[in-house]
Amino acid sequence: MSNIKTLGDIKGKQKRIFETLDPIKTFPEEVTKINDVVSNYGNAIVFLSSEGKLYQSTAELYQKKLKELENLPPMKSIASGYNHFLALSNEEKPKVYGWGQNGQQQLGFNTKRCDVLKPTLIESLKEENIGQICCIGFCSFFLNKTTNILFGCGDTNNGMLGKPEITESKAKIQKLHENVANVFGGHSDHTLMIKTDGKLYGFGLNRYGELGLGHKNDSYKPTQIELEFPVEDISKIRIAYQFTSILTNDGKLYVTGLTLRTGFGSNLTEFKQYPQFKNNNTIIKDISCGYYMFAILTQDNEIWVQGTFNGVKSNNSSVIRKIQTGTNLINELSSYNQIKCCDQDLMFFFQSNSYISQDLEKLLKNGYFSDCNIQDIPVHKIIIETRIGKSFDLIKKYLESNCKLNEIQDLLKWIYCDQMINSKRTNELLNHFGIQDAQKTKLLKNDLKQLLFDEQTSDFKLIVKNEDEEEEEELYIHKFILAARSGLFLNMFQNLEENLQKVKDYSEKSLETIELLISFLYTDELPITADTDQEFIKEEFEDIVEYYQLNPTIPMMDIFEKSSKK
Repeated sequence: MSNIKTLGDIKGKQKRIFETLDPIKTFPEEVTKINDVVSNYGNAIVFLSSEGKLYQSTAELYQKKLKELENLPPMKSIASGYNHFLALSNEEKPKVYGWGQNGQQQLGFNTKRCDVLKPTLIESLKEENIGQICCIGFCSFFLNKTTNILFGCGDTNNGMLGKPEITESKAKIQKLHENVANVFGGHSDHTLMIKTDGKLYGFGLNRYGELGLGHKNDSYKPTQIELEFPVEDISKIRIAYQFTSILTNDGKLYVTGLTLRTGFGSNLTEFKQYPQFKNNNTIIKDISCGYYMFAILTQDNEIWVQGTFNGVKSNNSSVIRKIQTGTNLINELSSYNQIKCCDQDLMFFFQSNSYISQDLEKLLKNGYFSDCNIQDIPVHKIIIETRIGKSFDLIKKYLESNCKLNEIQDLLKWIYCDQMINSKRTNELLNHFGIQDAQKTKLLKNDLKQLLFDEQTSDFKLIVKNEDEEEEEELYIHKFILAARSGLFLNMFQNLEENLQKVKDYSEKSLETIELLISFLYTDELPITADTDQEFIKEEFEDIVEYYQLNPTIPMMDIFEKSSKK
């Protein structure tokens, strides 16, 4: 079982209301989370697990048969072109592996063989500190994160490597560009990159306006792309055949390129905000592109698709359409925040890597055990002080004097949920309090770690004692965090008589078990160290964590009660 699911088969059925996502059941039992999936145009699909393992199959067999690609170090990222794959290892000095077709030198191997059947180390990159890999159609890119030098290889037609001085049609791995901070590709013949000067550049095929340069001439060298919003507002860039899409931090969508790929309504040569979602203030959670497909997942759990999906064609329509979903699927999608298209007309959905933000979002809405307010919004003094690093009274006074209600609500979204709704205004407020580049420097779970077992800020105390020991241990916790994350704790706290007790006796459970549980509720992590009993972790938490990830709405303590008594 894993956190990834796919939308079911609808071949031959033009109008079907989707009710469920289909789980992929062919992963080994120990695989509980899939971090990524990529496909090539030749029907192969590769999955990357959170343990760094690779699994490969075909589009027809992925739900029936998966093959682990063995004898490899743990991997941290994967990429695919039209007919080749790359993988980057998760090691102190990362290594790059490639497999698939090499007819255009896109894998960088100095061999005449066109097919590389299994992941093979690219020796020429061993001495480079590669931090990012990227593919387009018949090309590969490798970014050295230390020197910010971009290397590449493959097809040189139409400026696909952005290096006009390369005269051969098939280029071996070589240095292409300097001062590169990030590079973006896809199943396309064009590439975008952000350089260290903070500007966006593009190169390659542009006959449909897919580079967003304002014209349809191919770009043989990196050319700056002008946008109507700052580059730092970019959340994601997704590139596909004949078009490009950009998602901003506040959930707005911009596209450029061919109408029949974007569903915009007209051909574009520069980035324009998507009209379908412009006027109704829809916030988009994620976007993804396949070769012929463009998919959108909104915050309201709607799925919009342009192109071909499981045999249902768009009939050359230039209008994007919403997939009709039943209530069951809408509810299930609420726990998924990533969407991934594959070239075999498949859509995969991923759960968030952290449930803390989802649970604390419910806390913000319901105001469990709040101890103060800002403009009549119930909030929690300690979490606001911890996240911003200033006294609550100072924060409240400034916000109520200088902000509109919606601006305060947007800031609270970041404080409780790590979400940037109006990123420009929210960053202005955080900058006032001395927090620069909040999305990179401040993480919710890291701040919550500061509150873990903190006696000074705690408002509740658990008494834990082992049956074999006479001594009692006190664990200091925060009611609002445990209530937000556990239905059992919420029920327990709500039913306590107001002045009767601030103590709960967990004498039937070991101190170590309770500490692990509380740590997980605060951080989504298990505090595993060299001294931790690995067998104990496995017995107490393996089933709990797996079940909780698959069913985040199920109170975790209910599962814990059953599991800890085995």
